[in-house]
Amino acid sequence: MRKKLLMALSYIGVAIVIYLYGEAILAWFQLSENLLLVALMAIVMALFPIIPYPVIGGVIGAALGPSLGAAITWVGSAAASILMFLFIRYGFQEWGERALHRYKSIDKVTTLFERNAFLAILFARLLPFIPSIIINVYAALSRVGFLSYAIASSIGKIPAMLLFAMVGDNLMSDPKSSITTIAVYGIFLVISLGAYRLWLKKRASQGLA
Repeated sequence: MRKKLLMALSYIGVAIVIYLYGEAILAWFQLSENLLLVALMAIVMALFPIIPYPVIGGVIGAALGPSLGAAITWVGSAAASILMFLFIRYGFQEWGERALHRYKSIDKVTTLFERNAFLAILFARLLPFIPSIIINVYAALSRVGFLSYAIASSIGKIPAMLLFAMVGDNLMSDPKSSITTIAVYGIFLVISLGAYRLWLKKRASQGLA
């Protein structure tokens, strides 16, 4: 119990620091030339999302360009999600498993999720309106394998990270092209959402059979 409390307090403490110095951190992103430090800070900012990560990605994209900016933004987000998964998995999974399997309705959904974890996580990552922290926590509390989670989660983050960096770069160089970028991403999301719904219906019918 003491270990869990210390972990929670440490997380809250870092979040408070980021909240207090968020503007200074964003300014530093724009000026820093040390790519390793930028990547490490991107991980920290993704772990403690006091400042929305699309803002972080946009700032990095504006500072480093769309390709390098997207790569660093993706590394930060993917690494942060993996670290959050491990934090929950090894700190709170025992309690979480009991909670997820306590009620039949939740237990059924969780069982289907665990059977099809890779595609479920991949599709969930492609849909930006599903909060990243919910995916991290739910996967960590379930029996999803670490490797399946890490690969699916990291692949699923690529389109959004490209968008954040490209929009940030476009806003600095060619604001009008941002509209085209967002429109293309919107079409991609519609296709992804349609595929996700079809997949859910198929898996649900199989689960009920």
